[in-house]
Amino acid sequence: QVQLLESGGGLVQTGGSLKLSCTASGRTNTRYHTGWFREAPGKEREFVAAITWGGESTHYGDSVQGRFTISRDSAKNTVYLQMNNLTPEDTAVYYCAGLRFEGYSPQFWGRGTQVTVGS
Repeated sequence: QVQLLESGGGLVQTGGSLKLSCTASGRTNTRYHTGWFREAPGKEREFVAAITWGGESTHYGDSVQGRFTISRDSAKNTVYLQMNNLTPEDTAVYYCAGLRFEGYSPQFWGRGTQVTVGS
């Protein structure tokens, strides 16, 4: 069993930056890709970014391409999401997920961290 814990959310003004962290605990020898998703009020959960187990490949949603960067520090069992040039449309609860190797489908989730961007 792997547990994921997100941190780093908060309130930021338009144009600002935040860096989210997703730290794994439990059976950390389990191999999986890691993704970030977000859910805004009244909207479906949206894919934000993903990084492979070895960190060699990254993928981004269209709405964050060029502004967000996903990275990992395997020694710390942590995946990061650097978010720059934030807008109010980025306001959401951000979730970290362990993704299956096959198809990148979510296998387990963290509890989320709130990001609010003021205008």
